[in-house]
Amino acid sequence: MHLLASMAKPQRQTGFTLLEVLVALAVLALALGTLIKVGGDNANNAAYLRDKTFAHWVAMNRISELRLEEQWPATGRRRGDSEMGNREWHWEAEISATSDKAIRRIEVSIFPLEQRENPLVRRIGFLPEPQR
Repeated sequence: MHLLASMAKPQRQTGFTLLEVLVALAVLALALGTLIKVGGDNANNAAYLRDKTFAHWVAMNRISELRLEEQWPATGRRRGDSEMGNREWHWEAEISATSDKAIRRIEVSIFPLEQRENPLVRRIGFLPEPQR
């Protein structure tokens, strides 16, 4: 009789069903995937901003170097490489005349050494003719 009574009353099991565990794992996988993507995007943005900052410094240094030259720079194009932040950068400077004969326009474009198609930074400066 005791055996029949235990069969008649099903015991309540504790714990999670397989479906609940699978749903929880799916939610966890989506959350972790999103977290990894956000972390990767953050790292890419930080690297881009670092490179852009160094390229800006290279451009400003190049404009400053032109200002410090003893001779007023002739119009035309100059090219070269510079090192900044343990990295090589390619620069191109276009020096042109302005409507004011005593001022030159300097446009400096900075490229990563391995990619010279699209400049990472382009800066424009003006250089007055030195007083004699």
